[in-house]
Amino acid sequence: MRIAIVDKDRCRPKDCSHECRRFCPRVRTGDETVVFPEGPDKPPVIIEALCSGEAICVKKCPYHVIRIVNLPEELESATSHRYSVNGFKMFRMPIPKEGQVLGLIGPNGIGKTTAIQILAGELKPNLGRVEDPPEWDEIIREYRGSELQPFFERVQSGNVVPIHKPQTITNLPKMKSIADKPVSDLLENADSSGRLKELKEDMNLTSIWDRSIRFLSGGELQRVAMTAALVREGDIYFFDEPTAYLDVRERLRVGRAIRQLADQGKTVIVVEHDLSILDYVSDLVCMFYGQPGVYGIVSHPHGTRVGVNIFLDGFIPDENMRFRDTSISFKGMSAEDTEFVSGETLLEYGNLRKEFENFTLEAKGGRVSKGQVIGILGPNGIGKTTFVRMLAGELDPEEGEVPTKTKTGLDLKISYKPQYITADFDGNLRLYLREAGGSTSDSADFKTAVIKKLELEHLLEHQVKDLSGGELQRASIAACLAREADIYLLDEPSAFLDIEQRLASSRAIRRLVRNNMKTAFIVEHSILMADYLSDSMIIFSGVPGKTGKASSIRTLRSGMNTFLKDMGVTFRRDPQTGRPRVNKEGSRLDTQQKASGDYYYIGKGK
Repeated sequence: MRIAIVDKDRCRPKDCSHECRRFCPRVRTGDETVVFPEGPDKPPVIIEALCSGEAICVKKCPYHVIRIVNLPEELESATSHRYSVNGFKMFRMPIPKEGQVLGLIGPNGIGKTTAIQILAGELKPNLGRVEDPPEWDEIIREYRGSELQPFFERVQSGNVVPIHKPQTITNLPKMKSIADKPVSDLLENADSSGRLKELKEDMNLTSIWDRSIRFLSGGELQRVAMTAALVREGDIYFFDEPTAYLDVRERLRVGRAIRQLADQGKTVIVVEHDLSILDYVSDLVCMFYGQPGVYGIVSHPHGTRVGVNIFLDGFIPDENMRFRDTSISFKGMSAEDTEFVSGETLLEYGNLRKEFENFTLEAKGGRVSKGQVIGILGPNGIGKTTFVRMLAGELDPEEGEVPTKTKTGLDLKISYKPQYITADFDGNLRLYLREAGGSTSDSADFKTAVIKKLELEHLLEHQVKDLSGGELQRASIAACLAREADIYLLDEPSAFLDIEQRLASSRAIRRLVRNNMKTAFIVEHSILMADYLSDSMIIFSGVPGKTGKASSIRTLRSGMNTFLKDMGVTFRRDPQTGRPRVNKEGSRLDTQQKASGDYYYIGKGK
């Protein structure tokens, strides 16, 4: 079976010489394999049944919008949906389980949202028949004998009440019907379960209760959207990226609320890129693998621990399928609370104080070493970005002095990736990286270690203004790493990225810091990513929006232990991969670790 994909949104037939048709071997022998049915100024259609699979069109296309993929013939009968001719194709479906939380793992553009829309009854699966879509009776026959047959029968008859928290929440303030309404009106109208009073406190909504929807931040919108879904009475709940824009404390609140639904016997499906939270809330997981934007295959369900470990390993044993070249493991912790060991101190900075009209930040001084990655953890609105901007030289402190020279007296060079990124560069991605890093961006090492790792190769000729949120984030990380600097400051580099991209970005950052003996400060909200990246920690505490206090640079264990103790959460390590796992509240390990004061796992497998 052969799949041919044409990215019609990025295809530019007016600006090319139709290389896809000119160089196609089958076209040259007389077959109409590549045609332009709507005219030469419209995207082409590749006839998959005639395609010989040499993929010459893939190499010759100047805008890299064509993909040709060969797949096993047996997958054809497992096709669940296809969006268009030469469009994305999905195989198999996740199966909801009553009274359990099913987690969906996989990169963006692999079919997770499509699966949710089908199960929620918002999208009818066409079984791959784009031009002759089947009716419900035929769809149900196709799934005869499986657990999806009775589920789809209930969907057809309208006996399933789905509650869907969508992936995109930033559109809420643009909806005229609710933009000017206060949060209280929206949630009181949505409450059909009688849980609003309880969730108002649990989701920390008191301070924004009377605020209009149009004036909410991203994190506030997420909490409101989650609460609006949680207070409605339904049969099956879908949460698409429920922790985006949220800090660690808020993510755990959301996780607890989702678990409570399953404990009440509800069926829940969650798409989440923070593996720690997904592990915490899920009973089962399904992996989505394939090629983003091309095709996606849904794995069989696995227990949460086994499924997440399979995902990190990159190999599914029961399907004999390897979907990633490298496995991912996390460093084990020793019982000693040791300082980061490096050959040389880069600089030292003293106490800093920054005052705004309604907010004050106090940061303790610290010593920074070459080859060190310093993670920064704390709630939203506590001053993390302010601290990083002071280090970057964008803000001047009222007290204290930000160093401008290294310990050896050389001028300090800093590369900064801000939290909020704008696509205001006039040019393509290749020029954007070249302007940031000069010849470095064209070096073979940078192309291998950064551009290839971040999957930016096929985007180099695309205009920066046309990049999506995730693509722009990866481009900004690459631009930051391309600059020659002593210190790299990255503010929330995992925002908008899927799991694979987060891990790839983390590997690229660690490789550059370690190989070149540089230093990095990373602001992060994912415990898993903070653990994977960091050698040391700076912990922020205080009252969000009013006062913030930054600790000195602490050991990883000491910093994480302080942070987790403040949240009342304990973590252990998985014995197979060493990854951090949240202990269930009140469990034996949770009780033991709290009693001993070790909120942060000590050793691998503890």
